[in-house]
Amino acid sequence: MAPPIYPKELESMKRMWPSLLIVAACLTLPINAAETKDKTTPAGKPEAKQGKESKEGKEDKSILPAPPRTEGDGPFKRLILRGATLIDGTGAPPVGPVDIVIEKNRIVDVQVVGSPGVEIDAKKRPKAETGDKEIDLRGMYVLPGLIDMHGHIGGKEQGTPAEYVYKLWMGHGITTIRDPGSFNGVDWVLDQRAKSVKNEITAPRIKAYIGFGMGREAPIVTPEQGRKWVDEIAAKGCDGVKFFGYRPDIMQAAIDEIKKKGLRSACHHAQMDVSRVNVLTSARWGLTSMEHWYGLPEALFTDRTIQDYPVNYNYANEADRFGEAGRLWKQAAPPFSPRWNEVMNELIALDFTIDPTFTIYEASRDLERARRAEWHDEYTLPSLWDFYTPNRQNHGAYWYYWTTENEVEWKNNYRLWMTFVNEYKNRGGRVTAGSDSGFIYKLYGFDYIRELELLREAGFHPLEVIRAATLKGAEALGMDKEIGSVEPGKLADLAVVEENPIENLAVLYGTGVVKVTEKNEVIRTGGVKYTIKDGIVYDARKLLADVRKIVKDAKDKANRPVLYQPGMAPKAPVPAKPPGEARE
Repeated sequence: MAPPIYPKELESMKRMWPSLLIVAACLTLPINAAETKDKTTPAGKPEAKQGKESKEGKEDKSILPAPPRTEGDGPFKRLILRGATLIDGTGAPPVGPVDIVIEKNRIVDVQVVGSPGVEIDAKKRPKAETGDKEIDLRGMYVLPGLIDMHGHIGGKEQGTPAEYVYKLWMGHGITTIRDPGSFNGVDWVLDQRAKSVKNEITAPRIKAYIGFGMGREAPIVTPEQGRKWVDEIAAKGCDGVKFFGYRPDIMQAAIDEIKKKGLRSACHHAQMDVSRVNVLTSARWGLTSMEHWYGLPEALFTDRTIQDYPVNYNYANEADRFGEAGRLWKQAAPPFSPRWNEVMNELIALDFTIDPTFTIYEASRDLERARRAEWHDEYTLPSLWDFYTPNRQNHGAYWYYWTTENEVEWKNNYRLWMTFVNEYKNRGGRVTAGSDSGFIYKLYGFDYIRELELLREAGFHPLEVIRAATLKGAEALGMDKEIGSVEPGKLADLAVVEENPIENLAVLYGTGVVKVTEKNEVIRTGGVKYTIKDGIVYDARKLLADVRKIVKDAKDKANRPVLYQPGMAPKAPVPAKPPGEARE
């Protein structure tokens, strides 16, 4: 998903290439407007204030950047995590009790120090020296920091400041995100990435994948221009490129140049270009990962070459776009058929990554569940709630008249989609976890955890889910030597949970889960207790408390203590007529 360019912004983009017109239908942030800041605000200089004008008189479209970090303890010269059960992210079963030794920002030792239910012999444990920090994690679980492979850093249309987004992620144990598109602007995201690396802000690690063509005033019309653009963003230090499709010769040349520069790539194979470039085509060119599922059913067609669009279909009408998307998988080759197997096996041989983002489309199969999620009450900003609400102009707000028939079609769509993804994993293909939150009633952090539950629904064992969320994401980013598993030599990015996430992935939700005690008392339990990033220990619950305050302050400012369901807000009273005044 990505945020719609509005008519006033389209004037400056009339010359843009035909493929970019799909961005007008699926971006909330205008690309060129976002890039204006790159020309006026060099990286490392003070950021322009949100909503103000640049020196060129153009409105700054980026969100408010994160403030300087005041949270977290460390890194420590030596930190020892004592007595936890370890889920290391490799697919190995839980083991414990273990002691994990961290020096500054690196794991230096992981030791099994006893047997469950038996008192630990202190002599067999790593010895604490004077000045060492120790944290008792008996009864708790440690897993690698989670990786959100599709994490947009908010959006101005949603009214989401960076601090709000980052703390929702970090409050859920997410220590790395890939920003696909970097729609706040290249310099903005590179500045936030640099500050995160230095731990000057409370934020996950950020991988900046730039929307193809961002920053140009004119369309890319030749393969040479595509290569030159890639060279320019590589020189800026960007991590990769995000495509929505493109003219085939230009996209192929750009992907080739991306590989030569050592960068990586992702593509949302949008319908406006998918008839020319589907997933199999782009994977053969060297694309790193596909986002969502667009382009995959098209690669599986056997009795057609184009989706069976109704004759009155209009892609710019999102009720058409998403309604018909739910009818696409049934048009593809059936599971385990020759074509289905052929495409899957070739993608695996190409070392291709699938980042399904099941969660972002979930409202299409169960609108009530997504809209009524309990975390909206305290964690969703009024501006974000308004962005979600049915509206013919907002991206992802296509609930003009969503029917039971739509939901049934989407439920069937999911069954076929999940079957492919699960079998892809079974045959050795790489599947990662990404959320694409900030659209369609999906909230940062919370709905990343929902993505893990949906991978479980697809057929993944819980340990396979955790591996997809950690080591497989690190592999796709080219960072598996540094993050993604709990092993000596790797960076100290960890999540600590008081309950067993293998038994119940829902314990990772910031709202916890309902549990009834032996005394018949209803309690809430779970949630991430500590998020450790780069050896710095954050109180995850405190981060989420900060988010609740941000939301409450916004509600107070707007005088909106309650966010009403669509169509349920009280009507403003009609002023009474003065006595004796004639009434119509």
